[in-house]
Amino acid sequence: MGPKGGDEINLLKPGLNYGWPKTTFGVDYSGELVSKLQKAPGITDPVVVWTPSIAPSGFTLHLGEKCPQWTGDCFVGALAEESIRRVKIRNGNSTEQQILLRELDRRIRDVRTGPDGNIYALTDKDNGQVLRFSPR
Repeated sequence: MGPKGGDEINLLKPGLNYGWPKTTFGVDYSGELVSKLQKAPGITDPVVVWTPSIAPSGFTLHLGEKCPQWTGDCFVGALAEESIRRVKIRNGNSTEQQILLRELDRRIRDVRTGPDGNIYALTDKDNGQVLRFSPR
């Protein structure tokens, strides 16, 4: 999670260097770059970068059977964006993103796949809610 930008998804593998703070897409609150380098030899690039920041707040890799078209997709709660990002990652690359639940005008505090295979989100506005959602 970056201050004003540079939120990332990395596919972690033992022994690899993901760069922080040598390389980053991050922007400090002052507007200054956290680093002048976004890429460098020996540094593994992120799969997804969000600038400006979406303020990630929860993450689930959906492996449930209730929403088969979303199997293998990542769901990221976004406090600043007040949404959930569905991110399809295949063969180590982000191939698609979709913004979900933005119309609710609520910060998403967490997102999880439940034991029943459905996807759930937790909001944090005045009367926080637990929401179950699925593809239309």
